[in-house]
Amino acid sequence: MSNLNSAHPLRLAIVGGGPTSWIGGQHRRAAQFDGLWQVVAGVFSSQADRSRDAAVGLGLEPARGYADVASMIAAESLREDGIDAVAIMSPNDTHYPYSAAALDAGLDVICDKPVSSNAAEARDLAARAQARNRVLCVTHAYSAYPMTRYMKQLVAEGAIGPVRMVQVEYIQSGLAKPIEQGPMTDSQRWKFDADRSGLALSFSAIGCHVQHLACNVLGQKITAVSADVGSLMPGRTVTDTILANLRFEHGARGQYTITQAAAGGENDIRLRIYGERGLLDWSHRESGYLHLNIEGETARVIGRGDVNLPADIARLSRTPRGHPEGLLEAFANLYREAAEAITARRNDQTVETTSFPTITDAVHTMDFIEACIASHARNGEWTNLPN
Repeated sequence: MSNLNSAHPLRLAIVGGGPTSWIGGQHRRAAQFDGLWQVVAGVFSSQADRSRDAAVGLGLEPARGYADVASMIAAESLREDGIDAVAIMSPNDTHYPYSAAALDAGLDVICDKPVSSNAAEARDLAARAQARNRVLCVTHAYSAYPMTRYMKQLVAEGAIGPVRMVQVEYIQSGLAKPIEQGPMTDSQRWKFDADRSGLALSFSAIGCHVQHLACNVLGQKITAVSADVGSLMPGRTVTDTILANLRFEHGARGQYTITQAAAGGENDIRLRIYGERGLLDWSHRESGYLHLNIEGETARVIGRGDVNLPADIARLSRTPRGHPEGLLEAFANLYREAAEAITARRNDQTVETTSFPTITDAVHTMDFIEACIASHARNGEWTNLPN
């Protein structure tokens, strides 16, 4: 693969996410937000002509629109300007084999969730990434909002004291109707195929996002779960709802509420962390603000544009205070941080910690999903996660 000078953008290949794909557009715009990446190639369709046409539509060389990942990796490895990394946003069942192939070829990887179909595959990816000293960034973008990062910092600093309770939820309405009983799009068809979408549909779609968000902000893993995993929609064969009680490493208790079948729900994400001294409360509906309520003190609303924010939090904001920011900017933060980590490695610089979600986080996510499913099978019995 190519050896780029750190002054040049890293060359990125997109797998999945053709020109009409919403998530594809999100990744491409986020990658190029800071000028640290340039999309130069991709697998946009399994049909060679369609992939070439998609490449042209995105302003790429026709020959760099490939029909499969193996062909792309082989061809790009022979180019002086070959790709440096792969961004994967194809259907869930392809994430593991594509990530493994890219890592084995010496490429860095940015992958949508879930990274694998089970915890064993996630551990395999972790071993491959470590053996080859490569970045595998998982796009849990909600953890890259300025206020969720600051929430994490405040918890670590003890602003609310030792954490006692965590409440996290993600409520959607996308599956509130029996859409599987009518004509479905290609995207809907693979999502309703349990072999392709993962261990449980809503875990893979949204549940893993807020599990990661809660663990990331708290700075702790989940140690045990008591879960109810199933569907609100009668007759549905895939999971659309997960309710779980949680236990964390240092004794905090938690509640986890996930559904894609709540009519009227509008992508409602909320994380509340209660400590010995008070509460931190973040809502996706007001993502630029964080509520801090300390017992005996005046409640505070912290904004992402506040002048006294730490520099590492302030750098996550892209526009002046009062101008809305959201998911695209959070995605861009992940791409920027992944690029910085890759560039540091190439310059033989040591990176002590990373802020973006890694394959280590993904392993814990898959352990969590498997534990919830096992708990449900035993009528909600408390089930431990691996240490």
